[in-house]
Amino acid sequence: MKKIVFIINPISGTGNKDAIPALIGERIDTERYTYEIVFTEYAGHASEITRDCVSRGIDIVVAVGGDGTVNEVARALVGSSTALAIVPCGSGNGLARHLMLPTTIERTLDIINEGIIHDLDYGVINGHPFFCTCGMGFDAFISKKFAEAGKRGKLTYLENVLKEGMRYEPETYTISLDGGEPMEYEAFLISIANASQYGNDAYIAPQASMADGLLDIVIMLPFDILEAPQLGLDLMGKTLNQSAKTKCFRASDILIHRSAPGLIHYDGDPTEAEADLHIELKSKQIRIVVNEHANKNKRKPNIMQSLFSQVVNDIHTMREDAITQAGQVTQQAISQVDQMAQQVVNTAKKLVKS
Repeated sequence: MKKIVFIINPISGTGNKDAIPALIGERIDTERYTYEIVFTEYAGHASEITRDCVSRGIDIVVAVGGDGTVNEVARALVGSSTALAIVPCGSGNGLARHLMLPTTIERTLDIINEGIIHDLDYGVINGHPFFCTCGMGFDAFISKKFAEAGKRGKLTYLENVLKEGMRYEPETYTISLDGGEPMEYEAFLISIANASQYGNDAYIAPQASMADGLLDIVIMLPFDILEAPQLGLDLMGKTLNQSAKTKCFRASDILIHRSAPGLIHYDGDPTEAEADLHIELKSKQIRIVVNEHANKNKRKPNIMQSLFSQVVNDIHTMREDAITQAGQVTQQAISQVDQMAQQVVNTAKKLVKS
């Protein structure tokens, strides 16, 4: 008999957790597992419970909550033989969505019953472990706004993005990958991804894998108000890596220098950090219960998403060329290119909604 402990965060996400213990009792395979259920009572409690589970030789610790709960549990499991499982109950559920876990508690418990465990990667930024993404710039700024909002959900996140996005000032960063020559970029944000998405199916790094021994670095360059809708579509359409407004790299050891200390986030948790940042990958150092039935092709964009991303990027390139050569073309020509771009964006929005 294997031993499982379910750690339930009662305040994660927006739903009530009172019915979950009964669902666990109905669904968990008691011929294979003995189980305990513990509710967290304060910030950091999940890590304390998890460390105790590791010392007791518990086989699987299940984080029942959102990305913050998952991070608390996971960081206490790294390097141990105890595996992490997830019952996603948060507002974003980034790691659970990357792992393509089911959306219902019952079906997720079925995955836990199967007990398929893989050794996967995680990252560390200035001593803070992360399992999905970390970053700086606008996404760290929004993580703080979201944490201060007092309510959760996609609408709160979207409200903060729309309100603050066009007023945010890009910063300049110097980046070195795996000991290579420094590169300097002015960037709206820099995201380092161990997994493919932030949560809510917003794919910051569509090609990211937790089993390849590499982190995906996504640098979003400054953009104007016309380009913003397409970047949003690329984020939701798994095509951000195709955008002319992003630079994408892969590495296992990353050094980033910025002009002053400031905000970073790790798995959506904002904190202040030094001007110099060190991000490194820890290969196959966390054991995670996975969905053996996941169709990984669903992480890839479909043909229509890829086509529209390419067309819009081509139009934006034409627009930038026209603006650069403004002395040789009329303002009317630039305006016509802008209108073409907007028409494509509007068409893409309609397709996404349908």
